[in-house]
Amino acid sequence: MSTQMGLFEEAKVEVSKPEPKTSIQVGSRIAQIPLRKRRREALQKLMPILEQLEGKDVYIGSYWTSHNHFWANHLKLGRMKLETFKSGDNLPSVIVLWGSRDASVRIFTDQLVAVREQEYSGYTLWLLDFWNGFGEHPIDPYRPTGYVSLDIAKFKD
Repeated sequence: MSTQMGLFEEAKVEVSKPEPKTSIQVGSRIAQIPLRKRRREALQKLMPILEQLEGKDVYIGSYWTSHNHFWANHLKLGRMKLETFKSGDNLPSVIVLWGSRDASVRIFTDQLVAVREQEYSGYTLWLLDFWNGFGEHPIDPYRPTGYVSLDIAKFKD
């Protein structure tokens, strides 16, 4: 693609939205984190894992440090089915994991920043990390601030 314009040609410039970044201040230094890029990378890692787990029994848990009054651990989704709802950028904005008896977990991916995998002797654990800024300046004021993790466990047969 050439960036030089001809004398009688109209400029063809593709304008895209700049990637939103959030600031983290540590002392006098400020770091900018590209949230959309992190979300895209995390979803590219997550979707093949969920497709591989479809039809199997998985267990869902969550961890929210000290921001909530409850903690869910090893809730079973039998014969999990995957359903996604895509946004304008062709990335899933909502992922629904369906289990038996209409049990479901809805995952809103707008603040997903990382997917980690941990292997144990009896099971595999995938951790989905969400980040909503710090306490004084949350990105979404209606969600818990800081890091929140959702874990998906698949026990070995």
